[in-house]
Amino acid sequence: MVNQAPKLSMYNACVPALVRALDSAETILTKSKAHLEAKKVSEDALLNARLIVDMFPFVRQIQIVTDNVKGAVARLGGADIPSFADTETTIDDLLERISKVRDFVKTVPDEGFEGSEQKDIVLKFGPREFPFNGHSYLTGFVLPNTYFHLSMAYAIARTNGVELSKSDFLMG
Repeated sequence: MVNQAPKLSMYNACVPALVRALDSAETILTKSKAHLEAKKVSEDALLNARLIVDMFPFVRQIQIVTDNVKGAVARLGGADIPSFADTETTIDDLLERISKVRDFVKTVPDEGFEGSEQKDIVLKFGPREFPFNGHSYLTGFVLPNTYFHLSMAYAIARTNGVELSKSDFLMG
């Protein structure tokens, strides 16, 4: 008989993965800052860089990662979503944003996630609505979307010469 894994709570499925994404974003930013300083390149060059013209720039990719984390933890953990203006213009600003999101995540107790796999969640993008239950929101939207934007930030940094490795992405 195969040993069965214990039931995975929504807190354990959500928070550790999203905190790791914050850690990875922080690593990407820290290594990017060191690279830019060593090469005497303006931060603006990276912050506004895109993989292709119709994609978001580096700064927005990091903002979306943090928005996904705080939104998911709040919605699934029963807390109010903190609002941050998207006004970051430096890598230090982005690092501060990550720190604020990390601090917020620490305030949401794991008990708040109990039963959230069935919680009704509706996201609105313009006039369109996207209904989810908590489980499908986490697994079908939050995690893939977070990793997508984190991957884009990683790719933009690499394209701009920042020395990053796969372990920087995976382990933060």
